Amino acid sequence: MMQGRTDADIDIRDFVRPGDHIVVGQACGEPSTLIEALIAQGDAIGDLKVFVATSFSGIFTPETAESFSLSSMGAIGALRSMSKAHRLDVIPCHVSQVGPMIEAGIIGCDVALVQVSPADNDGNHSFGLVSDYVQAAVARARVVVAEVNDQVPFTCGETISSSDIDHAVHVSRPPVQVSPGAIGETDEAIARHAASYIDDGSVIQMGVGGVPDAILRLLSDRRDLGVHSGMLGDGLVDLVEAGAVTNARKAIDRGVSITGALIGTRRLYDFAHRNSEIRMCTTAYTHDAGVLAQLEKLVTINSAMEVDLTGQVNAEQSGSAYLGGTGGQVDFVRAGARSPGGHAIMALPATAKGGTVSRITACLSGPVTTARSDVDVVVTEFGAAELRGQTLAERTRRLIAVAHPEFREALDREAHVIRQRGF
Repeated sequence: MMQGRTDADIDIRDFVRPGDHIVVGQACGEPSTLIEALIAQGDAIGDLKVFVATSFSGIFTPETAESFSLSSMGAIGALRSMSKAHRLDVIPCHVSQVGPMIEAGIIGCDVALVQVSPADNDGNHSFGLVSDYVQAAVARARVVVAEVNDQVPFTCGETISSSDIDHAVHVSRPPVQVSPGAIGETDEAIARHAASYIDDGSVIQMGVGGVPDAILRLLSDRRDLGVHSGMLGDGLVDLVEAGAVTNARKAIDRGVSITGALIGTRRLYDFAHRNSEIRMCTTAYTHDAGVLAQLEKLVTINSAMEVDLTGQVNAEQSGSAYLGGTGGQVDFVRAGARSPGGHAIMALPATAKGGTVSRITACLSGPVTTARSDVDVVVTEFGAAELRGQTLAERTRRLIAVAHPEFREALDREAHVIRQRGF
């Protein structure tokens, strides 16, 4: 390992060559100091290609990212500005495919830029706030550059030895934080319907945002909830402190909440520091079909931009605007729908653009993210449409019932053809 340095003397030419493919840690695990150096110095190297799955730092903007091309699995978080400016190349894939594609060289990785915690007594660094694909990037890269941040928690799970780090840059700065979003009346209404599917002993998976946060607030009276999720936010802390999350009934990983990313605030990070009841894992575990198949009463909650009258889900694109991504949705939807006693919930407001557009629609305006054959329950503020095992004609009736009342008559006319022919 090269001697560690401070952030004041980073010269990325020490480890980046012209034409390199660079994989960057994502979400709250973004190595901000290294990214800033890449932005400042990338022009002097040339032809650099950067991959990051999601970003919440706000560092990547059309103005700052002019010295390299940027690709991602979607326009998630702050990457929407890049997509809007047509400066983001989207790779359509499930998040569980990112690690394997890095390992196979399909997503190039000459240089891995990662954020880690200070080392323990054995010389091992925790990956801190994100595990998902960073281990694959470290294994594949010609050069591993680690931003060793003394404000990053040492989390249980994936680690990297100091001897496997080629360049260490020591910093002390707050890691990226994502504060809980404001919860509106619509979020609360959606949450009430979704929470009714979560019983004592259920294992939950959900993301972060207004609806997930609203759902979590309604679960404090549950007992022995389990957690197995691609990401976790501050709401986990509330449920653990309320005694609702114990993971006591899970068939696997009993007593431990499993996740691949911590996306929250300092409160969550402090809670996770050396906490053996939270384990950070790669997507090869968090999203693996064989692992998920062992979880009974798994309830997965994912979001959508729109759902058509047969149950097809678009979670990526609204017209000409690319706003989301495939993420881990399909992996978890399939797992929840197949779990004994479980459910896969697709949660979305009934309308968009100030109530002028129905999100229950006759035809999708973007791609099919999740096939109708996989969709289980669709929830809006107007109720829950249980679709699994239902005919296409019956699906139209159930989905129209959870659409906004102002759009139901028009949707009913659109559904007439499906009901007439049966498909």
